[in-house]
Amino acid sequence: MTADITVTERAARKIGEILGREPPGTMLRISVEGGGCSGFQYKFDTERSRADDDIVIERNGATVLIDPMSLNYMAGSEIDFVDDLIGSAFKVNNPKATASCGCGTSFAL
Repeated sequence: MTADITVTERAARKIGEILGREPPGTMLRISVEGGGCSGFQYKFDTERSRADDDIVIERNGATVLIDPMSLNYMAGSEIDFVDDLIGSAFKVNNPKATASCGCGTSFAL
């Protein structure tokens, strides 16, 4: 089950680049935590192990892990990677978010 979370080709490429510099078997974990200027924020970490209840999304050799609690907040989201004048970063396009901050890392429901 992925709860319709998608990883764009751009994001998969960037995740692959990042994980390529890590030990074999490393995966990207995306989670939701309380905090940030809008109430919730996304957290990106690398991990070498996964929990039994993690949601695993794989695309072009990139592996993304999402825990079930974070999945409640992220269902239907698209994970993208943007590179613009402000800088480059992963961006979560979350249809559940009712507001987000300017930096794009925190959101409200």
